[in-house]
Amino acid sequence: MKRDSRLSGVLHVLLHMAQQPGPFTSETLAKAMTTNPVVIRRIMAGLRDLGYVRSEKGHGGGWRLACDLSKVTLRDVYMALGSPSLLAMGNRTEAPGCLVEQAVNAALDQAFRDAEALLLSRLGEVTLAMLGEDLRKRLGSRKIHDISAHRA
Repeated sequence: MKRDSRLSGVLHVLLHMAQQPGPFTSETLAKAMTTNPVVIRRIMAGLRDLGYVRSEKGHGGGWRLACDLSKVTLRDVYMALGSPSLLAMGNRTEAPGCLVEQAVNAALDQAFRDAEALLLSRLGEVTLAMLGEDLRKRLGSRKIHDISAHRA
């Protein structure tokens, strides 16, 4: 089963945008996320609608951050993506009249709700500024400071 990595990818892109000046084209961002520029435009449009980024048209245009990174949480970005499913597991539903299946599903439903609530709470505690600070520390711990964040 393929995992939905959009949140991770969008956070990756937003951190790049925070670290480097200038607008980023959809093509450049698509390359960073290994996806199609159309996908980037769709995602960035949702972030723009919430005021997290803005777009500039014309030659030299592209996407720029438009928010205070200390006020935007990972949960905010997750919600901007349409709140995709957090868990890959689900209940068996082949025999809805089966009392065993009902008991199992009731227990699992509660566990899934609890897990999702905990994860959403944690996402709400981490801001984009906190991610940026973690990145700066990681870059600062390298002996060679002029290499990109992607190189080991």
